[in-house]
Amino acid sequence: MTLATDHLLPAGHTVDSMRAEAERAYALDRAHVFHSWSAQAALKPMTVTAAEGSYFWDGDGNRLLDFSSQLVNTNIGHQHPKVVAAIQEQAATLCTIAPQHANAARSEAARLIAELTPGDLNHIFFTGGGADANEHAVRMARLHTGKHKVLARYRSYHGGTDLAINLTGDPRRFANDRGAAGVVHFNGPFLYRSVFHAETEEQESARALDELQRVIELEGASTIAAIILESIPGTAGIMVPPSGYLAGVRTLCDRYGIMMIADEVMSGFGRSGKWFAINHFDVVPDLLTFAKGVNSGYVPLGGVAICDAINQTFAERAYPGGLTYSGHPLAAAAVVATINAMRDEGIVENAARLGADIIGPALRDFAQRHPSVGEVRGAGVFWAVELVKDQTSREPLAPYGGTSDAMNAVVAFCKENGLMPFTNFNRIHVVPPCNASDDEVRTGLAILDRALDVADRYAG
Repeated sequence: MTLATDHLLPAGHTVDSMRAEAERAYALDRAHVFHSWSAQAALKPMTVTAAEGSYFWDGDGNRLLDFSSQLVNTNIGHQHPKVVAAIQEQAATLCTIAPQHANAARSEAARLIAELTPGDLNHIFFTGGGADANEHAVRMARLHTGKHKVLARYRSYHGGTDLAINLTGDPRRFANDRGAAGVVHFNGPFLYRSVFHAETEEQESARALDELQRVIELEGASTIAAIILESIPGTAGIMVPPSGYLAGVRTLCDRYGIMMIADEVMSGFGRSGKWFAINHFDVVPDLLTFAKGVNSGYVPLGGVAICDAINQTFAERAYPGGLTYSGHPLAAAAVVATINAMRDEGIVENAARLGADIIGPALRDFAQRHPSVGEVRGAGVFWAVELVKDQTSREPLAPYGGTSDAMNAVVAFCKENGLMPFTNFNRIHVVPPCNASDDEVRTGLAILDRALDVADRYAG
């Protein structure tokens, strides 16, 4: 770990001041804060006192290179000066206003997003985050089609609110799913752990599409409002869809009168090396949801980009939904500054280059040298390293839905050596900010390389 010394801290901080602040923050946290996805009594959260660029500092003043982008949302890093300034300027002008009124920040944010979205997704409904964006996208699809069921894939994540967690295809759904939300799950393509007994990407794509068509026919196309898919599934494993798969989903949706919802909450705004991950596949969905990277999470905001046909449904008919903070001015100002900074600084292009020239080659080298690495996959600054006990059997280093001593040891090594990884089950996700420098990425990869030596001890 980069040891705590005053000269490595952000301006205005000392090790002593950070420790004093952290002690109070930790005590109050454990006294009063209820944490998500956690058993409260067992928690010992890291206290964070400062952040800047690709780094943040813990309560002891130790600096960590952020290879998690927190929850894969700080796409332009921490404390980007242009976005901070935009929030400050907006706060001095108009902190908040009810969403029924037009305001300059929201209007400009909607224009910029509509410029970037594919096809005719020209109408933007703003929400507070990604989960409620997916909730509203499904509601729009249901009202537009007059149908109720929604198909969602296993190995997916769509949010923690009631419908969004039912859409989700990972173990976090289990305790919340009553089987009454009108959601039907199906298997998508994932060749490394294929349920279709495929041997090639082409077979995997074709067989996954055949299975999806069977589900549609057996469930009844006349009952299905939408299919929701992460363009590149994120938390579930960064499984880049094989060529032709998303185009095939689009064809099935058109054939059966089903709306296609692309969840770009995690994969959007530069993460995959394009503005949206679906741009890799030349497919235009009917609805596209976003959040996270749209303003790097500096102020909470999400939204739905809506095609002309669905927008027209509500031209003379009221849409029965809304939020107090729909397009909040501070969040919208952060959107405007973020998109402009990404354009001006070539941040999306930087993400693509980092993936093609540095991250991808390094991870493929790791896969050749480390017996614990089963597969690496990804694009841009959106990669997964699948850790296994045995490369032949592909037995994961931690069980689906859980962790293990091996994974805990790998994560502990990373943190002790100054790297904050993003982990889920048996995977480490390599997801630094889109504007990370070459040297920062190489530094993080070097630490990860040594951490995989730890993983190798558990591989047979």
